[in-house]
Amino acid sequence: MALDRTTAPKIRQIDHFSIAAPERRVMPNGIPLNVIQVGNEDVVRFDLLVKGGQWNQTQPLLAMFTNRMLREGTQALTSSQIAEKLDYYGAWLDLSSSLNYGFITLYSLGKYFPKTVEILASMVKEPTFPEKELSVVVDINKQQFLVNAQRVDVMARKRLNRALFGLSHPLGRYAELDDYDRINSQVLRDFYRQYYHSGNCSVYVSGKVTPEIVRCIEHHFGESAWGDTSRKMTHKTFQPVTEENKRIFIEKEDALQSSVKIGTFSISQQHPDYLKLRVLVTLFGGYFGSRLMSNIREDKGYTYGIGAGLVNYPGIGVLGISTEAANEYVEPLIAEVYKEMDILRSEKVSDKELEMVRNYMLGDMCRSYESAFSLSDAWIFIETSGLKNDFFEQTLRAIREVTSDELQVLAQRYFCKENLIAVVAGKKV
Repeated sequence: MALDRTTAPKIRQIDHFSIAAPERRVMPNGIPLNVIQVGNEDVVRFDLLVKGGQWNQTQPLLAMFTNRMLREGTQALTSSQIAEKLDYYGAWLDLSSSLNYGFITLYSLGKYFPKTVEILASMVKEPTFPEKELSVVVDINKQQFLVNAQRVDVMARKRLNRALFGLSHPLGRYAELDDYDRINSQVLRDFYRQYYHSGNCSVYVSGKVTPEIVRCIEHHFGESAWGDTSRKMTHKTFQPVTEENKRIFIEKEDALQSSVKIGTFSISQQHPDYLKLRVLVTLFGGYFGSRLMSNIREDKGYTYGIGAGLVNYPGIGVLGISTEAANEYVEPLIAEVYKEMDILRSEKVSDKELEMVRNYMLGDMCRSYESAFSLSDAWIFIETSGLKNDFFEQTLRAIREVTSDELQVLAQRYFCKENLIAVVAGKKV
């Protein structure tokens, strides 16, 4: 029977959504081990999460450089030996840090995992932070900093966060050029000893995880305590000091276009309104068919793209709107953003538009958690965000059940343009 391509397939709502939970166990030294056994390919991903990031720094850049320097030399291996061995075994290493975590991620063929995890254990448990390699890494990052510092989007983003949080807050204080000169091996060793130990981390392993792989992890990371476990993580609290000025301009004379960043404080992920507010923000500016894209890109032609989203930080969220446009379009563009907020506050969303947003968000959820590694990302997100294990089921329920009436109430509650701070970086018109 020939396929009738003149008729679109029926759209079917998702009745149930759940993602495979990890097998949770605790290794002999107390480190939580989360095993996600999915897939038939002989590939494994290993994630070590260390509780210690930008929030815990005593000076800028400590968390980033401590994490980054793990691959630059250990008591047993030089930086070149680490690179050569990982390359030989076809492994890939990713080192990154966030506001409150350091991440060490290894992708490896399962058959070589005993070899690659041995290299990783040396990096994590006995790094040396050699001065020569550190000077090279710092210099590379300084050059990147200088390049980024000239970008209008970077200028606007940093200035908006400074306006919202203040210079005394970790989220409002960005590294300056001279902060790179204050990084040395000793300050990195101090940060490492404070946070990189078996009493302050957790492990995720995903893919085709065999009993042998689990044994290797336990042997290298879980049999006994490692690092200075007497150190306790410090929990600091910071209060934002928000500027009263609602419009900020940063001049860059040679800018071909301006960057516009608009933001205000919103609610945290733990707030009961959060999941349904996500639907409203998606409709407003979170996907290609959003109100902002339809008006400001498609109708007015002010920009190639504009987006809005909820940015989540510990205990607080930020509603952010971001775009770039020709300098002469900045003012009418900002006016249209505020206009769209007013419309959502005063008029109900149509059933057709709400259904379109629903289908987009549900489809995006399904696409996002198909593979073993994306499942690992999902559960790491749950842990690092301090969310409950039923977060994804609650998200599905909120998307399916939210009504037009609720969206209007949420817009009236959280879309207050009087609270928005607008930062423009570009050429003065």
